[in-house]
Amino acid sequence: MALPTKLTLEVVTPDRALMRDEVDEVVVPGSEGELGILPGHTTLLATLKVGELWYRQGQEKHHLAIAFGFVEVLPDHVTVLAQVGERAVDIDVQRAERAKQRAEQRLARPPSTADFDFERARIALMKSLIRLQVASRARTRA
Repeated sequence: MALPTKLTLEVVTPDRALMRDEVDEVVVPGSEGELGILPGHTTLLATLKVGELWYRQGQEKHHLAIAFGFVEVLPDHVTVLAQVGERAVDIDVQRAERAKQRAEQRLARPPSTADFDFERARIALMKSLIRLQVASRARTRA
C-alpha cells in the first residue's frame, strides 16, 4: 500500500469549523511538546496546549492560534478539536493587546485576595501572547 502524499487537515472549535484543506505538513502544540506531522504519520491521539499551529501548502505556511483540546492523527488525516482557535487574519490585535495588559495586571497583584485565580490569569496571558505572535506572522507575510 502506497503512503499518502497529502494530509487533510481539519480544525474545529465548539463555535465553528475553522478550516478543512489538503496540506503537506502540520505542526501542532502538543501538551508534551510540538508535534510535526507529515503524510503517512502513524496513528496518534494527543492533547494540546496553548500555542501556534502551522501548516504548509507547497512553500506557503499558514498560522493559527489554538488553545487546548485534542489532535487525532491518521496517515492521511489530521483532526484538531480545539477549545479556542483563530486564523492569523482573524485576530484582533488591539483586543489581544488589551487582554495581555489585563492579565499582566492581574498577575502583578499579590495573590492574597480570595477571588484571585493565578492559573486563569496565566492562561489568559498565554492566549493573548500566542494571538499576538500569530497575528504578527500574518502581518509580516502581507
